[in-house]
Amino acid sequence: MIEFSGVGHRFGERVVLDGVDLRLTQRRVAFVGANGSGKSTLARTVNGLVVPETGRVLVDGVDPARHGAAVRKRVGFVFTDPDSQIVMPTAGEDVAFSLRRSDVPRRDRATRAAQALAEFGLEGYAEHPAHQLSGGQKQLLALCAVLVLDPDVLVCDEPTTLLDLRNKRRFAERLRGLRQQVLLLTHDLDLLDDFDRVVVLDGGKVVADDEPGPAIAYYRELYR
Repeated sequence: MIEFSGVGHRFGERVVLDGVDLRLTQRRVAFVGANGSGKSTLARTVNGLVVPETGRVLVDGVDPARHGAAVRKRVGFVFTDPDSQIVMPTAGEDVAFSLRRSDVPRRDRATRAAQALAEFGLEGYAEHPAHQLSGGQKQLLALCAVLVLDPDVLVCDEPTTLLDLRNKRRFAERLRGLRQQVLLLTHDLDLLDDFDRVVVLDGGKVVADDEPGPAIAYYRELYR
C-alpha cells in the first residue's frame, strides 16, 4: 500500500504538488494530467527521488524520504527515455549490472541476464549493443533490468511516449501480466481501459479519482 498524506512540493516559486492525499491499494493505478500537472514529481516521491516539502509518503509504512535505500529495493522505476536508464554497452551486461544489487552470485549473473532477456522477448540479444536496439526493444530492456530484481512496486513514467503503436501494445501486454503493483503515468488514454483506478491531476492537485471510464471522461472535459 502506498499513502500520500498532505504531500506538497515547490520548484522555486512554482507549486507542483499541493496537499495530495491518496491511499493506493489497487494493483494497477494510472495517473493522467497535462504537462506540469505534478504527475512525475508525485511519482518520484514514491522512491525518494523527490522529497516532499510538506506531508509524507509511505510505502507499506516505510518513508522513502528517511529510508530511501530500503524503499528503492522494493520500488522499480521506468523512465520515459530508456536511453537514460541503459548504462552498459550490451543488453546482457545492462541486466547483469542490475543484478549486482541482488543475491545472484557474480559468476551466474550473465546466465540469469540472458534468461531474463528471453522472458521479455529479447532472446539472443545479450551481446547486442544496447543503444542500437530499436525504441521498443530498449524500453523492454529498461523494464527487464528493473524487473529482474523483482520489486514489489513498479512506477512507469510515460514509458510509451517514444514508442510506435506495435511496441506500445507489446509494452502494455507486458505490464498487464505483472504481479507487481503498477503505477503508470501516461498521456496515452488507450492504455487504461483495464486499469483498476485512474487519478487525474491538475495544478498539483487531485481533481478526479475513479474507475477508468468516469476519470477519463472528466479528464477529457477538463482539457476540452
